[in-house]
Amino acid sequence: MQAFDTLDLGLIPYTDAWAAQKEHHARVAAGGRPVLLLAEHPAVLTLGRKAKEGTNIVVTRAYLDAQGIAVHEVERGGDVTYHGPGQLVGYAIFPVGRRVADFLRLLERAVVVTLQELGLPDARPNPGYAGVYVDPLDVNGRTYDQKICSFGVAVQRGVALHGLGLNVGTNLQHFELILPCGLQDTHMTSVAHEYDRRGLGTPPDMPTVKDALTRAFAAVFDTYDWTLPEPAAGGPK
Repeated sequence: MQAFDTLDLGLIPYTDAWAAQKEHHARVAAGGRPVLLLAEHPAVLTLGRKAKEGTNIVVTRAYLDAQGIAVHEVERGGDVTYHGPGQLVGYAIFPVGRRVADFLRLLERAVVVTLQELGLPDARPNPGYAGVYVDPLDVNGRTYDQKICSFGVAVQRGVALHGLGLNVGTNLQHFELILPCGLQDTHMTSVAHEYDRRGLGTPPDMPTVKDALTRAFAAVFDTYDWTLPEPAAGGPK
């Protein structure tokens, strides 16, 4: 029997998904069954703990307001990131404890397995940066990393919140609103863009990618230690 459930929230406002995360987090932290939440969001920017008051947003807040793009400060790690239609967001509400680095590597591995199944064999982590990338591109003599999936997690009461954003058919122009994760020599890409660039034909639709990611999570986390860590002495219960 699989050790976690998968719940598809569909296209849902970011704040509603945030509330759902907190609800499931409280349940898992109390000993409930872990869950992988899958979602898409209307266009939104989120600021992680390293975001420095949004200095890596390169347009004015007035411009964002005019475009209907909200900005939210959240408790995850990392800098600024974008969510929008065509991006598959996965919130793994899993027990982690102090194994945060190992947990991130498993999230990366699940995405790599997914992308390889979908026909992108060069998908891989980038040492030193959380995320999944495909082969870099040279543009006018300058090499740019090609990032296809971003990660940012928080761990509270030993259980993870937040997770990953995999660009499936995302509007990549929206990433021009920000300096993604504060990285200078990085371009964002997507499954659809890579299919077009490589002449691979019709890219997979969102349900196909969701199914592939769910299978990859089941395989990668098959031997995971699901033990809920004990609270530290004197810490929050």
